[in-house]
Amino acid sequence: MQPNIIDVLDKIFANTLKSRIFVNRDVLRPDYIPDELPHREEQIAKLGSILAPALKGAKPNNVFIYGLTGTGKTAVVKYVLKRLYAKALELGVDIIPCYINTRQDDTTYRVLLKLSECVGLRLPFTGISTSEAYRRFIKVLDTKTAIMLTVLDEIDFLIKRVGDEILYRLSRSSDDLSASKITIIGITNDLKLVEDLDPRVRSSLGEIELVFPPYNAIQLEDILTRRAKIAFNPEVVDKPVISLCAALAAREHGDARRALDLLRVAGEIAEREGAERVATEHVYKALREIEADQVNEVIATMPLHSKLVLLAILELTEGKEGKTTTGEVYTHYKTLCAKLGIENVTQRRVSDIIGELDMTGIITTRVISRGRYGKTRVISLAVPRDAILRALSEDPYVSQLFSRHR
Repeated sequence: MQPNIIDVLDKIFANTLKSRIFVNRDVLRPDYIPDELPHREEQIAKLGSILAPALKGAKPNNVFIYGLTGTGKTAVVKYVLKRLYAKALELGVDIIPCYINTRQDDTTYRVLLKLSECVGLRLPFTGISTSEAYRRFIKVLDTKTAIMLTVLDEIDFLIKRVGDEILYRLSRSSDDLSASKITIIGITNDLKLVEDLDPRVRSSLGEIELVFPPYNAIQLEDILTRRAKIAFNPEVVDKPVISLCAALAAREHGDARRALDLLRVAGEIAEREGAERVATEHVYKALREIEADQVNEVIATMPLHSKLVLLAILELTEGKEGKTTTGEVYTHYKTLCAKLGIENVTQRRVSDIIGELDMTGIITTRVISRGRYGKTRVISLAVPRDAILRALSEDPYVSQLFSRHR
């Protein structure tokens, strides 16, 4: 007999209310900006010195900040801008900070909407061209006599999706402004981003580059220890738990965001189980939970043909030493398309999709030589099979094809 759902919910609520685990779990979320950012003092000082001319009404240089995920890029930028803005208020200088995550606002028009909001202008969601939106934004900004510090986070995502029009417009904005100025602060994981831009954009950017190195295990442990003191009740988290979270994150290129997520989710699992302390077993459970969530999110947003290629790989690597090749995948993918009654894409496109899946970390590929038969890619799964199955099962088309796996 299944338990009454109301009783189940009441138990969950009661466990949370009487929990001794957390004081403030939000401290462990990636968007939390602490009062101090240990092991990023050098980067804070450098960025501060680049942006400081704004306090005298001068336009700072454009700056591009590079580094892998979880190396503190966004946190440092937000931290410096917060301090700079407070100082500007104190001095009576007009600075307009404007933060835009271009993965969320992923078109030129949406970026212009955000920029306009930052200067107090409301543009219609649709109905006008990007040129008209830009003209209205510039007109309002120029009435402010201000320095606008525009942060374009994950800018590589926007450029790959729609091109570099927004960078071209903003980098040339001095031609359209007389009283105000715009400085661009780009944040990206792609070290070659600027090299791939249109030469006209590159020449007008004239940016300074800042590179953020990954954190090591000792630095991650220090960051987690500081956050844990604020996030958890006393004596709830022991040093081995923090050391394990730091070591697991350091193994994956020193990702502080990963380390914080591990510690937070471990605490939430301990809370759900009604435990009084967070143990290392909760960290390992958290690792599995986070990996499954990430896989689910990545696969859920894939186009149908990418999902079918992934299903082909999943089926071909089952009971075959866990490996397959590009040619085998294409043949099997065409069979799956035929079963669904849809037209398949070309072998070249499937090869590109395999490359994209490799980049997401869902599969791994290795090029091997087959002598006079040329070269081929050997493909294997990089995440648990059941996590892929769960994610693919949410697609109504794809789920028709793999009932035998259940």
